[in-house]
Amino acid sequence: MNFSYYDFGHLDRGKIIEVQLSAAANVRLMDSTNYNNYKNGRKHRYYGGYVKRSPYKIMVPSAGHWYLTIDLGGYSGTVKHSARVLSGILPTASERLPLVQETNLYINTIDTNKEYDVFISHASEDKESVVRPLAIALKNKGINVWYDEFELKIGDSLRRKIDQGLSKSKFGVVVISRSFIKKGWTNYELDGLMTKEVSGQQILLPIWHDITKQEVIDYSPSLADKVARNTSIETLEEIAEEIAELILQ
Repeated sequence: MNFSYYDFGHLDRGKIIEVQLSAAANVRLMDSTNYNNYKNGRKHRYYGGYVKRSPYKIMVPSAGHWYLTIDLGGYSGTVKHSARVLSGILPTASERLPLVQETNLYINTIDTNKEYDVFISHASEDKESVVRPLAIALKNKGINVWYDEFELKIGDSLRRKIDQGLSKSKFGVVVISRSFIKKGWTNYELDGLMTKEVSGQQILLPIWHDITKQEVIDYSPSLADKVARNTSIETLEEIAEEIAELILQ
């Protein structure tokens, strides 16, 4: 069987490989032993599968020497492709439970005066690429979203806007991006913002967008340990599905 391969050498656990395909193909991430078995037609284990949509991101499950292969499963045809390792280490999937299983996430369903299910706080630069598509996806799932007043600009009071949103909403989402953390609030105690304590529970979900774990750690070490989602790992539709399931449970 014809195949193409990438030898990435040693990769640390949690690295993300991004694959671009011109057509659907089989994508397999394998360690050295399984790659040798694969190319010799023997039984092998791999991460990945049949990929229909690009870009496709796959996470390195453990430190070691890794290979990525692309093939058409023996069928005729060609596929153009590229693969690269993204900068920064992102949270691993094995460290994340589905949101509905996160016992420290709190949804305020007791206060009947709440006007909205969820609000989204964000930097205005992320509105087109993240916030509007996420808000539409949530709305399509029956979630009442408040986000239009969160056109955050330098000089805005982040604390006041967040407090205002929380006062009207059961749950909050904050899109953490390079634009967000460069808005002039680097001296703000973001930990207090993200984790307003309700019996020790978290009522805001950070969504990391186009940012690495190290950048988040540099900005706020405690923030990097919070329950979060990342647009480099999940699609906005997948994130919206999880949030909707959490709120509607």
